[in-house]
Amino acid sequence: MHSEISSYVTAIDHVGIAVPDLDVAIAFHREHFGLTSVHQEVNEAQGVREAMLRAPGDDGEGTAVQLLAPLTAESPIAKFLERSGPGLQQLAYRVTDVAAVAELLRAKGLRVLYETARRGTSNSLVNFVHPKDAGGVLVELVQPADQVEAAHDPEA
Repeated sequence: MHSEISSYVTAIDHVGIAVPDLDVAIAFHREHFGLTSVHQEVNEAQGVREAMLRAPGDDGEGTAVQLLAPLTAESPIAKFLERSGPGLQQLAYRVTDVAAVAELLRAKGLRVLYETARRGTSNSLVNFVHPKDAGGVLVELVQPADQVEAAHDPEA
């Protein structure tokens, strides 16, 4: 196992923006910034309807904008909107092994929200660093689905 967290971080995966209405927000970013919605899904476990937006010409390797709208008034995004209003909700780092990074961060005294990673967008694995331990920013750790599959594939 690597001892340095930096050996696991490969990119800034996305920035998450809490919005009250997903369709309105998608239209806004398309009209004003030329972003395209490349993926939408409902994540019942996280209580959100979400969309991943990319700049024209982005082949999927660049940083995305993730729009997050609440499914219910009790969801974490609904509570965020109530407390803070629409806006930047998270910064997500793409990692090669979310479990290993979470373990290393815990060893450094940071609070990681889930004991084990949970399913995120497009079947990725995700975990979060508590904002009080990360300069007031909710930091998401994202292991893309293709890397999850490769980690469990003995021929990879």
